[in-house]
Amino acid sequence: MTTTPPRSRSRKPAVVASPEAKTEKASTFPPPNRDPRAKLGRNGWVEVIETLDPVTRHQDIVRITAGYEFPWDYQRSLEFALFRTYCVPTISELLARTGEFEHRPQKRYDDTALLMAELIEHGYDAERGRESLRNINRMHGKYSIDNDDMLYVLSTFVYDPLDWIDKYGWRRLHPNERLASYYFYRQVGIRMGIKDIPETFQDFHRFKLEYERTHFVYSDDNHRIGTYTLNLFKSWYPASLGPAVEKVVYSLIDDRMASAFGFPKGSARMRAIAESALRARSALVRRLPKRRISVASGNAKNRTYPGYPLGYRPKDLGV
Repeated sequence: MTTTPPRSRSRKPAVVASPEAKTEKASTFPPPNRDPRAKLGRNGWVEVIETLDPVTRHQDIVRITAGYEFPWDYQRSLEFALFRTYCVPTISELLARTGEFEHRPQKRYDDTALLMAELIEHGYDAERGRESLRNINRMHGKYSIDNDDMLYVLSTFVYDPLDWIDKYGWRRLHPNERLASYYFYRQVGIRMGIKDIPETFQDFHRFKLEYERTHFVYSDDNHRIGTYTLNLFKSWYPASLGPAVEKVVYSLIDDRMASAFGFPKGSARMRAIAESALRARSALVRRLPKRRISVASGNAKNRTYPGYPLGYRPKDLGV
């Protein structure tokens, strides 16, 4: 959950947790290989992933998954993951209070997407990765944010891309990719000062599901932030397509999200059309040659920082 306050100096993120909350020390893991080599054939990257330990080499695996195998799907899934977090009233209330979604929704979106892409592309302990984390922590440090809210947002980065790719991707994910997502974002979360991160993939997933069950309730702030985000999605297309984009978004969110936003329930027919289009796209991608250059951040499309990353550093984002 990345906010963009006025320029200010802060030494640490103000994550509010109970006194008994467990604080962990960040572990050191090998940085991602900047020039990996795929095996022969369309599944050449899967063969590489099979050889990598998801606990110790999670940075390599996540970079391959997000940068080489599923860059489009990964980006779309994170858009919906962030959208999902706005169903929590305490999260949407903070975002409404900052005014960022009302006045600069595109910039806030670009800041979040690019900072996360930097972590994936370069690794969280590389120079650009550390710079990205300092920027994220500085922006969060302007506010007192509940630890469980931060933990929930982190969980969406772990699991929503996995769910999206399993539904709409051109192939099923390898088990190593699923575990690597958990271990990668766990280390990111520790470096963000988030406490009590569950210690297994399954426990963290259970936390996410239970948090949504108990915290997804309607609020006016949810509706306000959800509407700003929906309008942002629509702004990426010609105005004549706005109504169709709106119907597609309604169809792709689940009933619990729709209720928390106060949005109408999506059409089953439109959902079938949207999902058929997504799967048709994947069928085409399946027939293309494997990607040999990562586009995790080097090909990041945004409207705020033209040509990124050329001429930019992570410290330039969100200020």
